[in-house]
Amino acid sequence: MNVLNQHITDKFAIYNGDSCEVLKEIPDNSIHYSVTSIPFASLYTYSNSDRDMGNSRTYEEFAEQYMYLGKEWYRVMMQGRCVSIHCMNLPTSKERDGYIGIRDFRGDVIRWMQKLGFIYHSEVCIWKDPVTAMQRTKALGLLHKQIKKDSCMSRQGIPDYVVTFRKPGVNPERVEHTNETFPVSHWQSVASPIWDTYASPVWWDINQSNTLNRAAAKEDKDERHICPLQLDVIERCVELWSNPNDVVLDPFDGIGSTGYQAILMGRKHIGVELKESYYNLAVENCEKATEILKTKECQQTIF
Repeated sequence: MNVLNQHITDKFAIYNGDSCEVLKEIPDNSIHYSVTSIPFASLYTYSNSDRDMGNSRTYEEFAEQYMYLGKEWYRVMMQGRCVSIHCMNLPTSKERDGYIGIRDFRGDVIRWMQKLGFIYHSEVCIWKDPVTAMQRTKALGLLHKQIKKDSCMSRQGIPDYVVTFRKPGVNPERVEHTNETFPVSHWQSVASPIWDTYASPVWWDINQSNTLNRAAAKEDKDERHICPLQLDVIERCVELWSNPNDVVLDPFDGIGSTGYQAILMGRKHIGVELKESYYNLAVENCEKATEILKTKECQQTIF
């Protein structure tokens, strides 16, 4: 396997390398579930590597590289099992794109995954505070002064999405829940006109700050990198679409958020991260989750 570094335990395996190459070494139909936050085309700077999809010269080049990875992604997934992708639609700029507007990145991801053979299974919209987005991005369409100048250029904030796809075929290992492990009240809230948790098409209650700390892995050219995926998003996805001891894959592992949460929930993890500083922190975070899990298991044994 062509990797710079690797760290393998009985709970996780993390590889410091190119996802396109690492996934080639994973056996067919062996991954139970995959959840990740993919690069948002060239919107953010993730690393200075030529292998980084975020450094594609054009949107079309990004799509080509994504499809190359997607073929391996499809191959390694078990039949009837799911892949969840965190993404958002992308603001365009006059300087980069020639116009100010929004690119349908979410829609393109859906079309790319369908072209690869996946079934478009489900999606949830994740609410984000437009004031926070305005303060962080200074987006023209969110500024109050734009309302006064010409509100035709004003717009709503851009939410996140988790779009889930399923590989065709019969699932050989069902993900089954009982009324005790997953009560009806956990699935839907009959006291509210809106299902307030898993089944809701909008997750209003995601804590945008509930992430692992990436400061230790930050480098000079990371100034445009967004925050890691929220742990409560990963938790809901892993609980809904995987079993304990299942293997959860993240081909864009970052600082190991998926692995950290999956391990805490009794799953195993395979992660691939191109950037060495992020890889190192991913290993550290997954080791930390392993120790937390061991402590919980010891306490349960004692009591």
